Amino acid sequence: MKKNTTPLWRRAAAAAVATLALLVAGCASLPADQPRDARDPGEGYNRAMYKFNDTVDRAVLKPAATAYKSAIPQPVRRGVGNFFGNLSDAWSFVNHTLQGKPEGALTSFWRVLINTTIGLGGVLDPATEMHLERQREDFGQTLGVWGVKDGPYFVLPFLGPSTVRDTAALPVDYYGNPLTYFKDLRLRNGLAVLRIVDTRANALAATDVLEGAALDDYSFQRDAYLQKRRNDIYDGNPPSDGERYDLDTDNTPEP
Repeated sequence: MKKNTTPLWRRAAAAAVATLALLVAGCASLPADQPRDARDPGEGYNRAMYKFNDTVDRAVLKPAATAYKSAIPQPVRRGVGNFFGNLSDAWSFVNHTLQGKPEGALTSFWRVLINTTIGLGGVLDPATEMHLERQREDFGQTLGVWGVKDGPYFVLPFLGPSTVRDTAALPVDYYGNPLTYFKDLRLRNGLAVLRIVDTRANALAATDVLEGAALDDYSFQRDAYLQKRRNDIYDGNPPSDGERYDLDTDNTPEP
């Protein structure tokens, strides 16, 4: 009998792809009587991808995040979050500049300078104590400020909620992430995994509330994401004259 020499990670990836394909095939279309949202024309696919991501989260990410939160003292976890927040402030500075927001750019610049020096490489956050509040910006928001419409809602494998615009911005955000330029591959990958686990640990309470409160987790997450992104683009002050930055919603069932 021939021994299977295929690496374990490749077999796991193949199994994940096969599972994903089955989910998409089984959920590619919605029942005829289910209302459709004009912002979400690919809802059948998106629901399948949401289910796949939720399965991965329950099997891997949530247990890892729960163990991390239980094992690591809160002050240490705060330092980890501060470190990654400091890295994101550097990219926020660039996006504030591209958006023509000098005040936000200066705030991000001083945050990086203060937290990198006085804050011991970003592990501490003295900038916040100086009332320099973090204002996160990414390239998807920059495109939005430039007038690029968000387009249809889109759920990405592993990454979760997005839109066509935000998905197109991901490669730029990747190269804008300071972690990308860490030369030590093991260190870079280790920090990337730590960031994912730390981010998921910080969201444990919120997802527990969501699971207990929402009748339809998918719709709740979609609507919350689209609303948050709209607020992000308008810095928390979206126009109140009826204008929508996302696509108009039409929940009328199709004939």
